[in-house]
Amino acid sequence: MNRPAPAGEITDALALLAKDRLVLAIHDSCFPAVAGEDIGRGSPYGRGGQGLLRFARELGFDGIQFGPQGQTSRDDPSPYDGTLFSRNILSIDWASVTRDPLFTGLLEPEHLCRMVQGNTSSDSRHTAHRYAYDACHQALDAMYRRLEQQTNDKLAAELDAFTAHHQAWLFADALYHALAVQFGGLHQRDWPVTNEACTSRDLYRHSPEKDVACAARQANLEAHHRYAMARYRLGQFIVHRQHAAFRKLANEWGVRMYGDLQVGLSSCDLWSRGDIYLSNYYMGAPPSRTNPEGQPWNYGVLDPEQYYTQDGKPGPVLIFMAARISKMLEEFDGLRVDHPHGLVCPWVYAAADPDPLHAVQHGARLFSSPNLPDHPELARYAIIRETQLNTHLPRYDDNWVRTLEPAQIDRYATLLDNLVESVLMRGGTVADVLCEILSTQPYPLAQVIQRHGLDRFRVTQKANLDNPADVYRSENALPEDWIMVGNHDTQPIWRLARHWEQTGENLRQAEYLARRLQPAGDVESLVRELSADRRKLVHAKFADLFISPARHVMIFFADLLGLEEVYNTPGTVNEENWSLRVPPDYAQSYAAACRRGDALNLPWVLALALKQRGAEFARAHAGLITRLEQSAGF
Repeated sequence: MNRPAPAGEITDALALLAKDRLVLAIHDSCFPAVAGEDIGRGSPYGRGGQGLLRFARELGFDGIQFGPQGQTSRDDPSPYDGTLFSRNILSIDWASVTRDPLFTGLLEPEHLCRMVQGNTSSDSRHTAHRYAYDACHQALDAMYRRLEQQTNDKLAAELDAFTAHHQAWLFADALYHALAVQFGGLHQRDWPVTNEACTSRDLYRHSPEKDVACAARQANLEAHHRYAMARYRLGQFIVHRQHAAFRKLANEWGVRMYGDLQVGLSSCDLWSRGDIYLSNYYMGAPPSRTNPEGQPWNYGVLDPEQYYTQDGKPGPVLIFMAARISKMLEEFDGLRVDHPHGLVCPWVYAAADPDPLHAVQHGARLFSSPNLPDHPELARYAIIRETQLNTHLPRYDDNWVRTLEPAQIDRYATLLDNLVESVLMRGGTVADVLCEILSTQPYPLAQVIQRHGLDRFRVTQKANLDNPADVYRSENALPEDWIMVGNHDTQPIWRLARHWEQTGENLRQAEYLARRLQPAGDVESLVRELSADRRKLVHAKFADLFISPARHVMIFFADLLGLEEVYNTPGTVNEENWSLRVPPDYAQSYAAACRRGDALNLPWVLALALKQRGAEFARAHAGLITRLEQSAGF
């Protein structure tokens, strides 16, 4: 397959604008499938995924930001509630399985046809999560039944090698899913408490070499759940194999792959590793400017007293984090750190409160609460003294902590330091660590990222145009930052622009963007032009990214393609949420939409951004600007 590359004028414009990375953000389920291979959910790993990779590369993208890729449950499609180590078998491309010589005879093309024909998604623009979940598990079951009846020495050897390499997490995850099947798919909290396997969460803390009883216990469980656990390992082997092949292709095409180090965890991980989490607190999002109510995530809080052992060696928490980060760095070229305050200064709330929203609104910072009457338990974890607090401010305020000493910053930085060191040890740089810092950046977090020169996210659609110092305004970005008009948690910019048109906000946006894009020209004329046409206004909003100091630009797939449907509404659980996909005819529809101005016309945007540099710069690069405008259809 020929290696794709962007047009020369795209590459030249990005270089002139000092943009080091142009990354497409998309989750596994959102990928398109080619005709005859769509089972109701996307996968990066088939011909549809490869086609989108080529499409993105030819547009100028040199990176893909994935969402979390862990195994999700049948009733919850959110990737942020997936497993931390296991991959999601819903991302297996089953058409590729039927073509892979290693799996010859294990999945017949007729089975794939039945999966495709049963797809309950009527338009291939949305996932059919529950159908795909059932279909994938049935396909895996059919494969394993056939495998038991065959002799396939090559597959057996590769499976054994895979199992040995990943045994530290694979046994626990396979056993959990075997038990989940046994108990009818119930959440682990609803399993019978009398079942011995359900009360042995510390089983995986010991190595068989050091604990004979543990080894015997594992052997008994393995024998009792042999079929379900072996089938689970087969699924993990397949999806890991496909991911490695896709990454190899992406890297050959000059595309870096970024994983998502999610802050949450699945019921599987809580069951098998729950002993390293606090039992009386959950982690959530504090009230903030963009989320005044806060969000009760119900995620586990890593126990600070298990970071190190009593003799100062890495404890269970650091060992766990090292294993998790190491696995991700084996599989990706860089990492997006989901809500890094969760690693540095997590916002926690009482697990016993029957009203989670009330609890999260009255929570506190784990390491910044030395003397709170309603959270006396947190005093033992405090890194700072009460005299270092701005107690007249709300606890969730970014400036609740007002001063820090170097040794205190070291303690706040423990987990993030380990992550950065792991990236550097593998030959990466701090630019390979993407910190999803949004509207809240507590002082301790700011100090920790500054010591490494790490970035934050600038989501420009959230900018407060009345505040020149607002963190989301593009002119306030730093070179190391990542800038974007939106992400998977926001409205597509095309939908938002329609709302601006209806409310009159388009005029304010046009005035701001005209000053940014044409500081020495006829600002008033540009204001009239942008406010009169929402398509031009959106393109000006994109151009604003490229004139910012930030060297890294990220674009969510819906914003690229001109889609107006929301992918995720935070805190929402229903059939529609997390369901949006790339349309199957995206290549043709995108080209037509670009000609109308209804999708991101990147050459047009880059031409706008280059012109912003002034008349002398525009004259010096007039040929490039002209080629971009011609490529844009002008």
